Amino acid sequence: MKSPSRPKLPGWKMDTAVDADQNVIVDTVIDKCKNQCRPNGSEALPAGIVSTTSSLELRPLWNPPVTKKGHHKIELKVNASTNLFAMAVGIKQKDLVSKMVKKFIDSNFVVMLFHYDGIVDEWKDLEWSSLVIHVSAIDQSKWWFAKRFLHPDIVTEYDYIFLWDEDLGVEHFHPDKYVSIIKREGLEISQPALDPKKSEVHHQITARGRRSSVHRRTYKASNDGKGCDKSSTAPPCTGWIEMMAPVFSRAAWRCVWYMIQNDLIHAWGLDIQLGYCAQGDRTKNVGVVDAEYIVHYNRPTLGGIDNTMVSSQEKDHRVDVRRLSYQELDVFRKRWEKAVEEDKCWVDPFQ
Repeated sequence: MKSPSRPKLPGWKMDTAVDADQNVIVDTVIDKCKNQCRPNGSEALPAGIVSTTSSLELRPLWNPPVTKKGHHKIELKVNASTNLFAMAVGIKQKDLVSKMVKKFIDSNFVVMLFHYDGIVDEWKDLEWSSLVIHVSAIDQSKWWFAKRFLHPDIVTEYDYIFLWDEDLGVEHFHPDKYVSIIKREGLEISQPALDPKKSEVHHQITARGRRSSVHRRTYKASNDGKGCDKSSTAPPCTGWIEMMAPVFSRAAWRCVWYMIQNDLIHAWGLDIQLGYCAQGDRTKNVGVVDAEYIVHYNRPTLGGIDNTMVSSQEKDHRVDVRRLSYQELDVFRKRWEKAVEEDKCWVDPFQ
Protein backbone atom coordinates (compact mmCIF):
# COMPACT_ATOMS: atom_id res chain seq x y z
CA MET A 1 0.00 0.00 0.00
CA LYS A 2 1.38 3.33 -1.00
CA SER A 3 1.27 6.30 1.29
CA PRO A 4 -0.71 9.39 0.24
CA SER A 5 1.10 11.59 -2.23
CA ARG A 6 2.40 14.93 -1.01
CA PRO A 7 2.55 18.13 -3.02
CA LYS A 8 6.01 19.06 -4.30
CA LEU A 9 7.36 22.22 -2.72
CA PRO A 10 10.33 24.33 -3.81
CA GLY A 11 13.52 23.01 -2.25
CA TRP A 12 11.89 19.74 -1.21
CA LYS A 13 12.72 16.33 -2.64
CA MET A 14 10.43 13.26 -2.53
CA ASP A 15 12.15 10.03 -1.54
CA THR A 16 10.85 6.50 -1.10
CA ALA A 17 11.72 3.57 1.14
CA VAL A 18 10.45 0.01 1.58
CA ASP A 19 9.62 -1.50 4.95
CA ALA A 20 10.92 -4.82 6.25
CA ASP A 21 7.93 -6.75 4.80
CA GLN A 22 8.59 -5.38 1.33
CA ASN A 23 4.95 -4.38 0.90
CA VAL A 24 4.72 -0.84 2.17
CA ILE A 25 6.37 2.07 0.38
CA VAL A 26 7.04 5.00 2.66
CA ASP A 27 7.38 8.46 1.19
CA THR A 28 9.81 10.78 2.99
CA VAL A 29 10.34 14.43 2.38
CA ILE A 30 13.88 15.85 2.46
CA ASP A 31 14.44 19.59 2.77
CA LYS A 32 17.61 20.14 0.71
CA CYS A 33 17.55 23.87 1.58
CA LYS A 34 17.62 23.38 5.33
CA ASN A 35 21.36 22.98 5.56
CA GLN A 36 22.25 25.19 2.64
CA CYS A 37 25.26 27.36 3.47
CA ARG A 38 24.38 30.98 2.81
CA PRO A 39 26.37 34.15 3.60
CA ASN A 40 24.89 35.96 6.57
CA GLY A 41 22.42 38.57 5.34
CA SER A 42 21.85 37.04 1.91
CA GLU A 43 18.95 34.81 2.93
CA ALA A 44 16.40 37.09 1.24
CA LEU A 45 18.11 36.68 -2.16
CA PRO A 46 18.14 33.85 -4.71
CA ALA A 47 21.49 32.07 -4.43
CA GLY A 48 22.58 32.75 -8.01
CA ILE A 49 22.57 36.54 -7.57
CA VAL A 50 24.74 36.54 -4.44
CA SER A 51 28.22 37.93 -5.15
CA THR A 52 30.42 36.94 -2.21
CA THR A 53 33.66 38.66 -3.22
CA SER A 54 34.89 41.90 -4.75
CA SER A 55 38.09 43.33 -6.21
CA LEU A 56 39.82 46.64 -6.79
CA GLU A 57 39.70 46.52 -10.59
CA LEU A 58 38.72 49.84 -12.12
CA ARG A 59 35.72 49.58 -14.47
CA PRO A 60 34.77 51.93 -17.33
CA LEU A 61 31.86 54.34 -16.88
CA TRP A 62 30.91 53.88 -20.52
CA ASN A 63 31.65 51.68 -23.56
CA PRO A 64 31.50 48.25 -21.95
CA PRO A 65 32.98 45.36 -24.02
CA VAL A 66 31.01 44.61 -27.18
CA THR A 67 30.42 41.10 -28.53
CA LYS A 68 30.71 40.16 -32.23
CA LYS A 69 26.96 40.54 -32.63
CA GLY A 70 27.11 44.09 -31.37
CA HIS A 71 25.59 43.42 -27.98
CA HIS A 72 27.10 44.94 -24.87
CA LYS A 73 28.48 42.35 -22.53
CA ILE A 74 30.08 42.79 -19.11
CA GLU A 75 32.86 40.24 -18.68
CA LEU A 76 36.08 39.77 -16.77
CA LYS A 77 39.29 40.80 -18.49
CA VAL A 78 41.38 37.89 -19.72
CA ASN A 79 44.58 39.48 -18.41
CA ALA A 80 43.08 40.77 -15.14
CA SER A 81 45.61 41.58 -12.44
CA THR A 82 46.25 38.83 -9.95
CA ASN A 83 48.39 40.80 -7.46
CA LEU A 84 47.89 43.98 -5.44
CA PHE A 85 50.37 46.68 -4.44
CA ALA A 86 49.23 49.06 -1.69
CA MET A 87 51.19 51.85 -0.03
CA ALA A 88 50.60 54.77 2.34
CA VAL A 89 52.07 57.88 0.73
CA GLY A 90 52.68 61.57 1.25
CA ILE A 91 53.53 64.20 -1.34
CA LYS A 92 57.05 64.61 0.10
CA GLN A 93 57.96 61.14 -1.17
CA LYS A 94 56.51 61.70 -4.64
CA ASP A 95 59.72 60.83 -6.46
CA LEU A 96 60.24 57.47 -4.74
CA VAL A 97 56.57 56.56 -4.91
CA SER A 98 56.40 57.26 -8.64
CA LYS A 99 59.31 54.92 -9.37
CA MET A 100 57.69 52.14 -7.37
CA VAL A 101 54.24 52.58 -8.90
CA LYS A 102 55.64 52.49 -12.45
CA LYS A 103 57.33 49.15 -11.81
CA PHE A 104 54.24 47.54 -10.36
CA ILE A 105 51.92 48.86 -13.06
CA ASP A 106 54.29 47.54 -15.73
CA SER A 107 53.98 44.13 -14.07
CA ASN A 108 50.17 44.31 -14.30
CA PHE A 109 49.53 44.87 -10.58
CA VAL A 110 46.51 46.68 -9.23
CA VAL A 111 47.93 49.68 -7.35
CA MET A 112 46.26 51.42 -4.40
CA LEU A 113 47.65 54.54 -2.74
CA PHE A 114 46.66 55.65 0.74
CA HIS A 115 47.23 59.41 1.06
CA TYR A 116 47.92 60.17 4.72
CA ASP A 117 48.46 63.90 4.08
CA GLY A 118 45.17 64.42 2.23
CA ILE A 119 46.97 65.65 -0.91
CA VAL A 120 45.65 63.91 -4.01
CA ASP A 121 45.39 66.49 -6.79
CA GLU A 122 49.14 67.10 -6.89
CA TRP A 123 49.63 63.54 -8.14
CA LYS A 124 47.49 64.08 -11.23
CA ASP A 125 50.40 65.32 -13.33
CA LEU A 126 51.91 61.82 -13.31
CA GLU A 127 50.96 59.67 -16.28
CA TRP A 128 49.92 56.72 -14.10
CA SER A 129 47.73 58.68 -11.68
CA SER A 130 44.42 57.75 -13.33
CA LEU A 131 45.38 54.08 -13.38
CA VAL A 132 45.63 53.66 -9.61
CA ILE A 133 43.12 53.85 -6.77
CA HIS A 134 43.49 56.83 -4.45
CA VAL A 135 42.19 56.79 -0.87
CA SER A 136 42.68 59.78 1.41
CA ALA A 137 42.52 60.16 5.20
CA ILE A 138 44.55 62.66 7.19
CA ASP A 139 47.38 61.38 9.43
CA GLN A 140 46.57 57.68 9.28
CA SER A 141 49.05 54.81 9.02
CA LYS A 142 49.15 52.11 6.35
CA TRP A 143 47.80 49.61 8.88
CA TRP A 144 44.82 51.85 9.59
CA PHE A 145 44.11 51.96 5.86
CA ALA A 146 44.72 48.25 5.39
CA LYS A 147 42.32 47.26 8.17
CA ARG A 148 39.55 49.34 6.60
CA PHE A 149 40.11 49.00 2.85
CA LEU A 150 41.83 45.63 2.35
CA HIS A 151 39.31 43.27 3.90
CA PRO A 152 40.11 39.68 2.84
CA ASP A 153 36.82 39.38 0.96
CA ILE A 154 37.72 42.48 -1.06
CA VAL A 155 41.21 41.34 -2.00
CA THR A 156 40.47 37.64 -2.39
CA GLU A 157 40.92 38.02 -6.15
CA TYR A 158 44.65 38.58 -5.68
CA ASP A 159 47.33 35.94 -5.17
CA TYR A 160 49.68 38.29 -3.31
CA ILE A 161 49.23 41.53 -1.38
CA PHE A 162 52.24 43.88 -1.19
CA LEU A 163 51.82 46.38 1.65
CA TRP A 164 54.86 48.66 1.55
CA ASP A 165 56.26 51.82 3.04
CA GLU A 166 56.98 54.77 0.77
CA ASP A 167 60.70 55.34 1.44
CA LEU A 168 62.04 52.43 -0.59
CA GLY A 169 64.21 52.23 -3.69
CA VAL A 170 63.39 49.64 -6.34
CA GLU A 171 66.18 49.98 -8.89
CA HIS A 172 67.10 46.30 -8.43
CA PHE A 173 63.58 45.02 -7.84
CA HIS A 174 61.26 43.43 -10.43
CA PRO A 175 57.76 42.56 -9.17
CA ASP A 176 57.07 39.75 -11.64
CA LYS A 177 60.38 38.03 -10.93
CA TYR A 178 59.78 38.39 -7.20
CA VAL A 179 56.37 36.70 -7.46
CA SER A 180 57.83 33.81 -9.43
CA ILE A 181 60.47 33.28 -6.72
CA ILE A 182 58.07 33.24 -3.76
CA LYS A 183 55.75 30.88 -5.64
CA ARG A 184 58.61 28.53 -6.35
CA GLU A 185 59.88 28.70 -2.77
CA GLY A 186 56.43 28.37 -1.18
CA LEU A 187 56.74 31.60 0.79
CA GLU A 188 53.42 32.65 2.29
CA ILE A 189 54.95 35.71 3.98
CA SER A 190 58.06 37.40 2.62
CA GLN A 191 59.93 40.60 1.91
CA PRO A 192 62.69 41.65 -0.48
CA ALA A 193 66.13 41.87 1.11
CA LEU A 194 67.72 45.25 1.85
CA ASP A 195 70.87 46.46 0.13
CA PRO A 196 73.18 46.62 3.19
CA LYS A 197 75.44 49.28 1.67
CA LYS A 198 72.69 51.79 0.85
CA SER A 199 69.97 50.93 3.35
CA GLU A 200 69.06 51.68 6.93
CA VAL A 201 69.13 48.10 8.23
CA HIS A 202 67.40 47.62 11.58
CA HIS A 203 67.47 43.82 11.72
CA GLN A 204 70.23 41.56 10.43
CA ILE A 205 67.85 39.04 8.90
CA THR A 206 66.64 41.63 6.37
CA ALA A 207 70.13 42.33 4.95
CA ARG A 208 70.79 40.88 1.54
CA GLY A 209 72.91 37.77 1.20
CA ARG A 210 74.71 37.02 -2.06
CA ARG A 211 74.96 33.25 -1.79
CA SER A 212 71.32 32.33 -2.35
CA SER A 213 68.13 33.66 -3.89
CA VAL A 214 66.21 33.34 -0.59
CA HIS A 215 67.15 33.02 3.07
CA ARG A 216 64.90 32.07 5.97
CA ARG A 217 67.12 32.65 9.00
CA THR A 218 70.03 34.68 10.27
CA TYR A 219 73.07 33.67 12.28
CA LYS A 220 74.30 36.28 14.73
CA ALA A 221 76.26 35.50 17.87
CA SER A 222 75.52 37.41 21.05
CA ASN A 223 77.13 37.49 24.48
CA ASP A 224 73.76 37.86 26.22
CA GLY A 225 72.54 34.47 25.05
CA LYS A 226 69.97 35.96 22.68
CA GLY A 227 71.90 35.44 19.48
CA CYS A 228 70.80 33.38 16.48
CA ASP A 229 72.27 30.03 15.44
CA LYS A 230 71.22 26.85 13.64
CA SER A 231 69.10 25.74 16.58
CA SER A 232 67.03 28.96 16.68
CA THR A 233 63.37 28.37 15.91
CA ALA A 234 61.73 31.70 16.76
CA PRO A 235 61.64 35.29 15.48
CA PRO A 236 63.62 37.38 14.80
CA CYS A 237 66.16 34.63 14.02
CA THR A 238 63.82 32.78 11.67
CA GLY A 239 60.16 32.84 10.64
CA TRP A 240 60.27 36.63 10.64
CA ILE A 241 60.24 39.65 8.32
CA GLU A 242 60.15 43.38 8.95
CA MET A 243 56.96 45.38 8.42
CA MET A 244 58.33 47.96 5.98
CA ALA A 245 57.85 45.86 2.82
CA PRO A 246 55.81 42.74 3.64
CA VAL A 247 54.29 40.50 0.98
CA PHE A 248 51.42 38.16 1.90
CA SER A 249 49.75 35.31 0.10
CA ARG A 250 45.97 35.43 -0.07
CA ALA A 251 45.59 32.92 2.75
CA ALA A 252 48.23 34.55 4.92
CA TRP A 253 46.67 37.98 4.50
CA ARG A 254 43.25 36.73 5.65
CA CYS A 255 44.88 35.60 8.89
CA VAL A 256 46.99 38.76 9.29
CA TRP A 257 43.97 41.02 8.70
CA TYR A 258 42.19 39.40 11.62
CA MET A 259 45.25 39.92 13.81
CA ILE A 260 45.52 43.66 13.02
CA GLN A 261 43.91 45.50 15.92
CA ASN A 262 41.39 48.09 14.84
CA ASP A 263 42.62 50.71 17.30
CA LEU A 264 46.39 50.05 17.18
CA ILE A 265 47.32 51.90 14.00
CA HIS A 266 51.11 51.41 14.04
CA ALA A 267 50.91 47.61 14.36
CA TRP A 268 54.07 47.30 16.43
CA GLY A 269 54.42 43.75 17.77
CA LEU A 270 52.55 42.26 14.82
CA ASP A 271 55.81 41.23 13.14
CA ILE A 272 56.76 38.81 15.93
CA GLN A 273 53.43 36.99 15.55
CA LEU A 274 53.25 36.90 11.74
CA GLY A 275 54.53 33.33 11.74
CA TYR A 276 51.18 32.15 13.09
CA CYS A 277 49.71 33.17 9.73
CA ALA A 278 52.34 31.35 7.64
CA GLN A 279 49.98 28.46 6.81
CA GLY A 280 52.27 25.94 8.44
CA ASP A 281 55.92 25.88 9.44
CA ARG A 282 57.06 29.48 9.81
CA THR A 283 60.72 28.50 9.46
CA LYS A 284 59.94 27.35 5.91
CA ASN A 285 57.03 29.54 4.78
CA VAL A 286 58.48 32.90 5.85
CA GLY A 287 61.56 34.26 4.14
CA VAL A 288 63.62 37.12 2.72
CA VAL A 289 64.28 37.23 -1.04
CA ASP A 290 67.87 38.12 -1.86
CA ALA A 291 67.63 37.86 -5.65
CA GLU A 292 65.21 40.81 -5.78
CA TYR A 293 66.27 43.47 -3.31
CA ILE A 294 65.43 47.06 -2.37
CA VAL A 295 66.94 50.07 -0.62
CA HIS A 296 65.52 51.43 2.62
CA TYR A 297 66.20 55.17 2.70
CA ASN A 298 64.61 55.65 6.14
CA ARG A 299 62.74 58.87 5.34
CA PRO A 300 59.77 58.75 7.73
CA THR A 301 57.37 61.62 7.08
CA LEU A 302 54.06 60.56 8.66
CA GLY A 303 53.47 63.09 11.42
CA GLY A 304 56.45 65.21 10.39
CA ILE A 305 56.64 68.75 9.01
CA ASP A 306 57.95 70.30 5.83
CA ASN A 307 61.32 71.78 6.80
CA THR A 308 61.09 74.29 3.96
CA MET A 309 57.83 75.77 5.26
CA VAL A 310 58.22 75.87 9.02
CA SER A 311 56.33 78.43 11.05
CA SER A 312 56.73 79.18 14.73
CA GLN A 313 53.48 77.36 15.51
CA GLU A 314 54.29 74.10 13.72
CA LYS A 315 55.44 71.05 15.64
CA ASP A 316 57.22 67.95 14.42
CA HIS A 317 55.17 65.02 15.74
CA ARG A 318 57.61 62.28 14.73
CA VAL A 319 58.64 61.89 18.39
CA ASP A 320 54.99 61.57 19.39
CA VAL A 321 54.42 58.96 16.65
CA ARG A 322 57.30 56.86 17.95
CA ARG A 323 56.12 57.18 21.55
CA LEU A 324 52.65 55.95 20.60
CA SER A 325 54.21 53.08 18.64
CA TYR A 326 55.96 51.83 21.77
CA GLN A 327 52.77 52.19 23.78
CA GLU A 328 50.84 50.18 21.20
CA LEU A 329 53.54 47.50 21.26
CA ASP A 330 52.94 47.04 24.97
CA VAL A 331 49.17 46.96 24.52
CA PHE A 332 49.39 44.36 21.73
CA ARG A 333 51.65 42.10 23.78
CA LYS A 334 49.27 42.20 26.73
CA ARG A 335 46.27 41.49 24.48
CA TRP A 336 48.06 38.50 22.96
CA GLU A 337 48.94 37.10 26.37
CA LYS A 338 45.37 37.60 27.60
CA ALA A 339 43.93 35.96 24.48
CA VAL A 340 46.21 32.93 24.86
CA GLU A 341 45.26 32.56 28.51
CA GLU A 342 41.52 32.81 27.89
CA ASP A 343 41.25 30.59 24.80
CA LYS A 344 41.34 27.09 26.29
CA CYS A 345 40.82 25.51 22.86
CA TRP A 346 43.83 27.15 21.21
CA VAL A 347 47.09 25.22 21.00
CA ASP A 348 50.30 27.10 20.32
CA PRO A 349 52.03 25.32 17.39
CA PHE A 350 55.33 27.04 18.16
CA GLN A 351 55.80 26.24 21.83
